[in-house]
Amino acid sequence: MRYFIEFSYSGKNYFGFQIQPNQISVQEVLEKALSTILRDEIKITGAGRTDTGVHAKKIFAHFDTDKKLGENLTYQLNSFLPQDISIKRIFPVKDDFHARFDATFRTYEYYISLEKNPFTQDSSWQIWKRDLDVKRMNEACEILFEYEDFTSFSKLHTDNKTNNCKIYKAFWEQNGSELKFTISADRFLRNMVRAIVGTMIEIGNGKIEPADLRKIIENKNRNSAGTSAPAQGLFLVDVGYDF
Repeated sequence: MRYFIEFSYSGKNYFGFQIQPNQISVQEVLEKALSTILRDEIKITGAGRTDTGVHAKKIFAHFDTDKKLGENLTYQLNSFLPQDISIKRIFPVKDDFHARFDATFRTYEYYISLEKNPFTQDSSWQIWKRDLDVKRMNEACEILFEYEDFTSFSKLHTDNKTNNCKIYKAFWEQNGSELKFTISADRFLRNMVRAIVGTMIEIGNGKIEPADLRKIIENKNRNSAGTSAPAQGLFLVDVGYDF
């Protein structure tokens, strides 16, 4: 039987979701917990590979097992797992349903604090020494919909077969001293959201113009884009499926 897990985690203490040599990862901790409780070697496949320090409010993974799952497995897992990983639900799916390849969209949010805030330093990028023009940043967001090749925002030397992505929505909104960027697409490249955010900040502080984003994208060169935003402000907030 194949099962899906819906869960969330704070990425602060992990070197990303995917198992890394000699480093702690969310995948490793989850697999150990499942294997211990089910008394079976369990391997999970996640919907995405969040980088070191990136968080997930809603993410899925699948695993296969012949073991009968108890009704209280979610409770058992939450009791076994550390406080920074929370299991929401576990449910059966078709045997060929895939957490990564059958995802129809992914949505990320990036948080910026416009004031020095000790309580959000692990969950936002603190930019309180510079003024940002949110209107200019939203003008730049409209340009993203004109393109599908986002090589300029991809981490170098990856194994991607294509750097094409279809962006469904992208916008900034401000609530008091909090600035939030929301972006949704059919897929994302490694480091893509953080590279876009870093470039948007250069637009927001007047270093470059919104229209300059077209040239950056068309250059298909990572060096043309801005510096990647820090990991702690990035959250994977939703993954869509046609269950």
